[in-house]
Amino acid sequence: MIRGETGTAARPSRTPRGKRTFMTIDWQNFTPWASLAGGLLIGLAAGVLALRSGRILGVSGLVAGLFEADDEWRARFALIAGLVAAPVLLGLVAPLAAPTLDAGWLAVIGGGLLVGFGTRLAGGCTSGHGVCGLSRLSPRSMVATGVFMAAAVATVFAVRHLA
Repeated sequence: MIRGETGTAARPSRTPRGKRTFMTIDWQNFTPWASLAGGLLIGLAAGVLALRSGRILGVSGLVAGLFEADDEWRARFALIAGLVAAPVLLGLVAPLAAPTLDAGWLAVIGGGLLVGFGTRLAGGCTSGHGVCGLSRLSPRSMVATGVFMAAAVATVFAVRHLA
C-alpha cells in the first residue's frame, strides 16, 4: 500500500485539492516474505488439486459450486472452509492487525458485485485464470488476466487521481 506524505520520497503527485504530495511505501504493510509464502501455498494447493483430481483451483467456481448438490460438494466446502480458517488459525498463533477499510460499505458492496459479475463474464477469477490458467499457457487466461490487471490499474488511477 502506498500513501502520500508531504516532504518525503522523490515522486511528486497532486491530491484532489491540488496540494503537492510525494509517494512513499507504507513499510508496515510491505510484506514481501509473507506474500511470497502465501503465493507458494496457493501454487502448491493448485498443483495438488490438479494432480489429484485434474481440476483447476478457481475460488469463484468453488463458491458457485457450493449451491450444486453433487459428489464434489464436500471438497468445495473443505477448500472454502480452509480459506476462512487459515487466517483465524494464524491469528491464534501470531497477532494480526485489525483490518481497516478506506471505503464506505456502499463502495465495498458495489466492488464485490462488480467482481462477481466480472468473474462470471470472464468464466473464472484471478486464482483460476491468473494462477492455474497462466501456468498452463492458456490463451483465454492470458487475455482474462491482462483484462483483470488493466482494470485494476485503471481503478487505482481513477481513485487516486480523478476522485
